[in-house]
Amino acid sequence: MLTGLLFVILGAIAGGSFGLPSKFARKDTPWEVLWGPFFLFVTVLLPVVLGPLLVKDFWAIYAEVGLGTLLATLVFGFLWGMGSMTLGMSFAFIGLSLAYALNYGAQIAFGSMAPKLLLQPGELLTPGGYVLMAGVAACLVGVVVSGRAAMLKERSLKTEAAAGAARPPKMLIGVAIGIASGILCACYALACAFSSGVVTVATTHGNASWSASWAQVALILWGGAVSACGYCLFKLTKNRTWGHFARPGAGRILGLAAAMAVLHDGAIFCFNLAINVGDISVPVAYPVFMSLAIIVGNVHGFRSGEWRGASRRSIGWIVAGIAILVAGVCILGKAMAM
Repeated sequence: MLTGLLFVILGAIAGGSFGLPSKFARKDTPWEVLWGPFFLFVTVLLPVVLGPLLVKDFWAIYAEVGLGTLLATLVFGFLWGMGSMTLGMSFAFIGLSLAYALNYGAQIAFGSMAPKLLLQPGELLTPGGYVLMAGVAACLVGVVVSGRAAMLKERSLKTEAAAGAARPPKMLIGVAIGIASGILCACYALACAFSSGVVTVATTHGNASWSASWAQVALILWGGAVSACGYCLFKLTKNRTWGHFARPGAGRILGLAAAMAVLHDGAIFCFNLAINVGDISVPVAYPVFMSLAIIVGNVHGFRSGEWRGASRRSIGWIVAGIAILVAGVCILGKAMAM
């Protein structure tokens, strides 16, 4: 149990921190110059490098999986990649604190409901289903409250801007992008549901459940590579920003992108280790992981000065939103245990 909780905590810290290195990029660094390498590392390089090391007969497994399973996983992985790409955009618009709250809240709510609606609709009208819907409702309230905090923050920052401070970000656009990113990121749960056959085939090759799950994760990430990396390639070409990789400081950008990628995929890997190596169940690991990740992301947001100049009222709303999201995650954890 202690080993499992340790991996959950490490994964949550990594998941709530992967956006933090982006704060150390120069202000004039184009978005795609940082996030393009990040998505390349996350969705292509790390899965290809780690796959054969962690999974026995890594490439042979996919040859045995049915075409329907592969296509469904890649499609939902593609949508997850769009969500990850828009999450990166929301960091630039509204900062880590709000982006994490909005994305994780929407992701938790839709990620919990979508697999049930598509694959097990009858289970919604059961005691566990009612608790699940209560948890989803709480998460949606948390998203609304966090969105309200964003609007109040923008209003107070506009007052500061009128007095000569820096121009505030476009909060409404950022909030919309943050929520949309969460809905799209929730497709990761659907990709997992449709790719369970990958784990089954991997275990027949003698892989433990934790290593077999990495074959599943890699396939989902490859689907995300098409959308996330494809969009960054488009932006690099359209904005003619390829030359930034030949300028002084390019190594620093690549280092930041690599650090973000290790934290991102490390969060996924630690969660898998928690439920497969440690003596801890998904209903316990899930709420602890998501709650801590939301809290960690917001701690980074506050520490980096994202709420400097914001009104006390807006800060009170975001704290309330985080508390409601954490409560919603705990309710969902209870539903998973029923």
